[in-house]
Amino acid sequence: MRSARNRRSRMRVRRLSDLSVNRMVPNVLTLLALCAGMTAVRFAMGGNFEAAVFAIIAAGIFDGLDGRMARLLKATSSFGAELDSLSDFVSFGVAPAAVLYLWTLSGLHGLGWAIVLLFAVCCALRLARFNTETHGEVPSYAAPFFTGAPAPAGAGLVMVPMFLSFEWGDWLFRSPYLNAVTVTGIALLMISKVPTVSLKRIRIPHHLVIPTLLGFGIATAFLTTPAPFPLEEVARPANEWRH
Repeated sequence: MRSARNRRSRMRVRRLSDLSVNRMVPNVLTLLALCAGMTAVRFAMGGNFEAAVFAIIAAGIFDGLDGRMARLLKATSSFGAELDSLSDFVSFGVAPAAVLYLWTLSGLHGLGWAIVLLFAVCCALRLARFNTETHGEVPSYAAPFFTGAPAPAGAGLVMVPMFLSFEWGDWLFRSPYLNAVTVTGIALLMISKVPTVSLKRIRIPHHLVIPTLLGFGIATAFLTTPAPFPLEEVARPANEWRH
């Protein structure tokens, strides 16, 4: 009896010693992405939609880092892959759908809710298909492409009208009808068979690295700099400007 207990205690110590900090870093990043996605829903419920958008962007950054850290630290595992898939569904399926419904699609009542449900369901199907495809052999010509839009890309695309509304006003981009069409189209794109270029496979020539970074910096400056005066001021009648 005593020897059996000693063997069990040694097995426990061995298992605990395998859980090094390095192997936990990718899973921690995945959980941070999950928390960022849920925090976006909390911000949206409080009416702070700008913070909700940036929380989903933060979820995308954490999601992009966890896989790279896992490969760098040689900490890939089936547990981490399943956790990453569940986190992606919450952060890029449930969270954007809830944020968009609270932002504008609630104006369509039942139809708006059906559209965000469609987006979440398509995201789940997209992730399930991706998980099954990773276990099979992929032809060499299909390696640089995804089948359909990835979940993070789909979440980013449906949030574009909201991001644009922060800079140029709600007069167009907050239209529930425009967003209904956009969300439906992107949801169908995620489950489609359309080849989507994988950004991981894109290689930028050495002499174009600096111009590319400069272009991103200029584009970010334009998108994050508010207009000198609101669009409502531009639309004011000429006689009001005289006063």
